[in-house]
Amino acid sequence: MTQTTNPTNAYTVPSVSISTAHTGESSKANVLGMRAMQERAYAKRGEQYLLIKSPPASGKSRALMFIALDKLNNQGVKQAIIVVPERSIGGSFADQPLSQAGFFWDWQVQPQWNLCDAPGADEPRVAKSKVDAVRKFLESADKTLVCTHATFRFAVEELGASAFDERLIAVDEFHHVSSNPDNKLGSQLGEFITRDKVHLVAMTGSYFRGDSEAVLSPTDEAKFETVTYTYYEQLNGYRWLKSLDIGYFFYTGRYVDAVTKVLDPALKTIVHIPHPAARESLKDKEREVNEIMQALGEWQGIDPVTGFHQIRATDGRVLKVADLVDDSDLAQRSRVLSALKDSTQKDNRDHVDVIIALGMAKEGFDWIWCEHALTIGYRSSLTEVVQIIGRATRDAPGKERARFTNLIAEPAAEQGAVAEAVNDMLKAISASLLMEQVLAPRYEFTPKNVGPKQGFDYGDTGYQEGGHNVGVNRETGQIHLEINGLGQPQSPEATRICKEDLNEVITSFLQDKPSLERGLFDQENTLPEELTQLSMGKIVRERYPDLSDADQEAIRQHAIAVMNVTQQAKLALAQGGSEGDATGGSTALIDGVRKFINVRDLDIDLIDRINPFDAAYAVLSKAMDEKSLRQVQASIAAKRVSIPEDEARELAKRALRFKNERGRLPDINAADSWEKRMAEGVAALARYRAQAKAAQTQEGESHG
Repeated sequence: MTQTTNPTNAYTVPSVSISTAHTGESSKANVLGMRAMQERAYAKRGEQYLLIKSPPASGKSRALMFIALDKLNNQGVKQAIIVVPERSIGGSFADQPLSQAGFFWDWQVQPQWNLCDAPGADEPRVAKSKVDAVRKFLESADKTLVCTHATFRFAVEELGASAFDERLIAVDEFHHVSSNPDNKLGSQLGEFITRDKVHLVAMTGSYFRGDSEAVLSPTDEAKFETVTYTYYEQLNGYRWLKSLDIGYFFYTGRYVDAVTKVLDPALKTIVHIPHPAARESLKDKEREVNEIMQALGEWQGIDPVTGFHQIRATDGRVLKVADLVDDSDLAQRSRVLSALKDSTQKDNRDHVDVIIALGMAKEGFDWIWCEHALTIGYRSSLTEVVQIIGRATRDAPGKERARFTNLIAEPAAEQGAVAEAVNDMLKAISASLLMEQVLAPRYEFTPKNVGPKQGFDYGDTGYQEGGHNVGVNRETGQIHLEINGLGQPQSPEATRICKEDLNEVITSFLQDKPSLERGLFDQENTLPEELTQLSMGKIVRERYPDLSDADQEAIRQHAIAVMNVTQQAKLALAQGGSEGDATGGSTALIDGVRKFINVRDLDIDLIDRINPFDAAYAVLSKAMDEKSLRQVQASIAAKRVSIPEDEARELAKRALRFKNERGRLPDINAADSWEKRMAEGVAALARYRAQAKAAQTQEGESHG
């Protein structure tokens, strides 16, 4: 963790800083013109069902073009239908002369079949013409069509799933889909999978299959081959961008007054203002935009060609500001959007300086020069946070650092809605912690002394039997760590979860409000094991009820190890003041991992005894006003209740394991806090059972 300083106003914003090796590998193309992620996806082109999980700006659109063209030319697929969430993203699938870079075919979409360019909104009353266009396409000899999720839904409803047999359905931004029966597109995809007569390629820039519900049912998802390209791999392989800072800044009063403290006019910035219904909003979006522009400098007028506002900053520069919030003049709005999409200006860093948006400029919005994504207010969707951060993580010449700042209203002592403010604050911290996990390299955990893993570098001394080994795969950034007592998954499904889905488990944990509250603000009264063993254990059991106890425990241990190793590595860096060494592909995080385990053996019991929120609290205590911090801590501590029955039951299970290992039950008078807590759980469960028995007896007597 580092402190990033705004050079304009010297205002410090606590943040997590991810530093990478900037090797240039992720932007290098092979003989077919494919970058690293695209080559990895193309290798799985023969799969009928393919799920591509890859961050924004990694080249998913072009990866799909390569795969679709092979399916059309070599795999007997009749046509390819590309489905995008909104019309603006349709431009990502414009014609591409792929053969010029070495590929076998070019990507072409006839103008009449790019329905994202067709006039009319995607609503039932005006969608008939687009559904008719889909019907005509299916009857034609042409090969490719691009439409929105909405148009595709209407078309499937009217034409039926069978009309799409033997075709490729490619769904971009797949996280918009849900397995919820009310989600029509999700239900339709389930129908396609049941018929088993189409090819499906699903792509997402999010690492979460849905914020609250899975995108696919477990049965359907098992049919997909997954290609994962991590954020870490992408950033590590960039040529220019070296680091990404993620921070949250707490403010009191009006957010427009606080914006000046974090909005640096020298940085290319996208500002996302809060929705008018949000607590942070001033309920007048046009006035809010005007005040933000006033904070940047003196308004000089509007460019008649681009529609950009021209504002003279204090340093004399004239800033070009695109307002995507004002929708009162549709002609002006259209002019601004056209100027932002102007392909001739894509490589012009000075084309625009600041973009102010409300619901736009998120997923699929490609502005490579963006250095700062500034978002006001909590965003309920984790996938939306990922997408917003993705606006700033494009690689561009001379762009060495990018940042994401979430401006959050701080709970104030005199504020009536303290609970709501605390709730939003916790969610923002949760999103920040989750992004740290997404941005971190993957870990490969093994029990102690299994030996070196192939492809991993263990430093100058090499792998040491019985030593504190940290192995690094230079190509993927993956880290190998050995942990004493680590449970290993037994079934193929548990093995897959430990390899692919730990972020899903950690997401559920970080979205568990009681765990977050107690872990951050009630540390004096909360034992780490209550979080690492009880809370995480409960989440794993609820997510994977059909797995064995051993598999559930292995998943729990791996998830907690991922969280705590990442958090403690960042804490070690912050305390040591190190920025890491980027030479030879090493990173600051790896440096922090080595510092964390330098003087100790990693043991699962040790990991379970670390509060996963320690590092977050270290940042929070610097970010928040001390009076507000104490107020929040007091409100959280006051909510603590006696041991609930489900927690008592889990403590009793842990106590039984303790007895099997030690030959005795936990002692309620033990000096060890966790042993004492397990004993309290046994006693509490006994009371619950006695109460239940007494109630049954009383009920029996009354009936008698």
